[in-house]
Amino acid sequence: MKTNRLTLLIKGELLRLHKYNVVFISIFIALIWGVVLFFVDSVIFNALLPFLILVDATMMSLMYIGSVMFFEKKESTLSSVLVTPVTNQEIILSKILANTIHNLFSTSLIIIVFIFIKDVKINYILMLLAIILVTAVFTGLGLLLSYFQKDFTTMLTNLMLLMFAFLLPSALYGFGVLKADVWEYILLLNPIQAAQEIIMGGFRAVTLDWKYYFSLGYLIVGGILTYKFLIVPKFNAYAVSISGV
Repeated sequence: MKTNRLTLLIKGELLRLHKYNVVFISIFIALIWGVVLFFVDSVIFNALLPFLILVDATMMSLMYIGSVMFFEKKESTLSSVLVTPVTNQEIILSKILANTIHNLFSTSLIIIVFIFIKDVKINYILMLLAIILVTAVFTGLGLLLSYFQKDFTTMLTNLMLLMFAFLLPSALYGFGVLKADVWEYILLLNPIQAAQEIIMGGFRAVTLDWKYYFSLGYLIVGGILTYKFLIVPKFNAYAVSISGV
């Protein structure tokens, strides 16, 4: 029964992603990046493709789930779901799983195209693991962030701040702007840098080292703890606040 409820909730979330044009936007963005990457030279391509996958699995996951939560709040959709015999955890899991499925599809489009066009060498199992794990973790963070946003503009502003705070240092390190050896260790505490290490592990040319396994454990443990002690406990207060009770 619980499995059936969760399956129905996931289907509903996927339909909602389609309804709010999130699926169309993600595919459109993927096509744009695909065209851009097709015309760049191999050096730039090798640097941009992993970075693009990173952005799609992290910042875009935050953006997509934040958008859905905003429209859901505006239409009082969640209030209707709360009166049905489903648990808070089932609602949360359905949102995380649906957004992960959606993002896996859009990111895979880019990867598949360049496997054939640019002959990119991918470890399919590790790349699949990376996209699923990173998207799920950052979708959960996006859910948590959305609990405290009053409107869509505020959410976008805070996402931009997060981008500068977490994504920019990783990007600067990845492109060789931050060169000091100490950054290699400091940035591993940055969840986006940890995500980048895992995504890079999905390319066959990359040798897995201690940073990969540290990052893998960091995101798994951190994601579980965040889910258990922050995302689930604070969901009830969020649901009550938007229901007008």
